[in-house]
Amino acid sequence: MKLNLTKVVNGCRLGKIKNLGKTGDRTMDIPGCLLYTKAGSAPHLTHHTLHKIHGVPAMAQLTLSSLAEHHEVLAEYKEGVGKFIGMPESLLYCSLHDPVSPCPAGYVTNKSVSVWGVGGRVEMTASKFMAIQQALQPDWFQCISDGEATCNEATSIKRARKSVDRSLLFLDNCLKLQEESEVLQKSSIIGVIEGGDVTEERLRSARETAKRPVGGFLLDGFQGNPATLETRLHLLSSVTAELPEDKPRLICGVSRPDEVLECIERGVDLFESFFPYQVTERGCALTFSFDYQPNPEETCTRRTSVLS
Repeated sequence: MKLNLTKVVNGCRLGKIKNLGKTGDRTMDIPGCLLYTKAGSAPHLTHHTLHKIHGVPAMAQLTLSSLAEHHEVLAEYKEGVGKFIGMPESLLYCSLHDPVSPCPAGYVTNKSVSVWGVGGRVEMTASKFMAIQQALQPDWFQCISDGEATCNEATSIKRARKSVDRSLLFLDNCLKLQEESEVLQKSSIIGVIEGGDVTEERLRSARETAKRPVGGFLLDGFQGNPATLETRLHLLSSVTAELPEDKPRLICGVSRPDEVLECIERGVDLFESFFPYQVTERGCALTFSFDYQPNPEETCTRRTSVLS
């Protein structure tokens, strides 16, 4: 995997991620988004209809919470989740949680994290997590981490430090297990930046994670209510400044168009796309106006977009 930046303007990064996929011949533009799925299926779309749509994101997001209970079947199948769900040509990213379904807090220890499937809580040690990833065979996967310290509420320094320490320990264990797995040699671990709203711990998490051989970075815990937006954006700018420019930056829990644009201006590359699903589930459609500039030399054009 190689990230080529063609332009960086006021923090916004324009470029292309190359050498993706098992064969290394796929590409993905940044900034961009991931295709939101439920257990590998795009909500409200048949497989046939999905392939008729122009501009579908190159990479689909799978959630470990929806697949963990079925990993024995996939392990026996041995050809990976992409072929199993009928998307053998798609790039696949496996995240821990479904952004639409928040999971209960209080189930992270020094040895495990938990995801919540249909049957309830599934505890994940590093070894079990990597065994599941070996069955799934995604192109990218989010490493397990202690993501319970967020920017949406005040976090004590002690709790923020613990979240960073645990996350780095999980990452080191998973990287070691990846080295021992022949199946996962072509998959990339996405390191997770934690630390709540404590700037020092966020920066430590970014610096230490960047020292590890990860494929990219996931900025976790930056979602929240509008009242804390400016604080979160300021912290986000500080964190992205510590990350290397040659690796992609993802963010979770952010999908509203206005928030996406704010994050792009602070150096974030890839986003989840669950917002249209949330709008549809409410039985609503969203009409909004925005200015965009396809070329810096051209004037801004006013357009109206409708999401349903």
